[in-house]
Amino acid sequence: MEGLRDRTRRAVRAELAGRALELFTAHGFDETTVDDIARAAGMSRRSFFRYFPSKEDVLFGQLEAMGEQVAEEIAAQPPQEGPWECLHAVLRGWEARINTQAEVMRLVERTPALRARLLQKRDEARVRIVEALIGRGVAALEADLAAAAAGAALDTVAREWLRTHEGADEGTGEGTGEGTGEGTGEGTGEGAGGNADRVELTDRVFAMLRPAFLS
Repeated sequence: MEGLRDRTRRAVRAELAGRALELFTAHGFDETTVDDIARAAGMSRRSFFRYFPSKEDVLFGQLEAMGEQVAEEIAAQPPQEGPWECLHAVLRGWEARINTQAEVMRLVERTPALRARLLQKRDEARVRIVEALIGRGVAALEADLAAAAAGAALDTVAREWLRTHEGADEGTGEGTGEGTGEGTGEGTGEGAGGNADRVELTDRVFAMLRPAFLS
């Protein structure tokens, strides 16, 4: 059961992440310093580092524990479910959560340092995913290949989402103050993720990329 200390820490981390996103959006990721974030949150630089190891980490929130949680969800999937279907179901759920954080993910995809940190976290997650698949009786080689294929699928989803999102921005004048539905997807009928919903993209890409050895 989560205690008061854990709830307080989680609340402070959420506050820092929110302040950081505001600053990154207004001034740019590279131009915003840890001191800026700490000052906006009413704390010292030293206190900031009690909650996050770096500026890059502050945006990811729940993604920090993604590997462990994904592995747990894989282990909890119905035993009769095949490895690819299992990966699809679990990672589809994560893409649904990411789809509600369009502003964060757009910043991540456009910022090399954040993109690199996201890939690092995904690589850490991949190791745990492989172990979880092996725990379900999948051969190690097949588990490794399936996890790698799933990672490629997610990368493709992210790139396509960014392309369509940028296209929606250009079409509505988002980011310039022109057009309608700035920052919310209002006026386009497509929601925060632009023309491509990440969950729908995940379904399409997983169907296209299904490894032959898992047939």
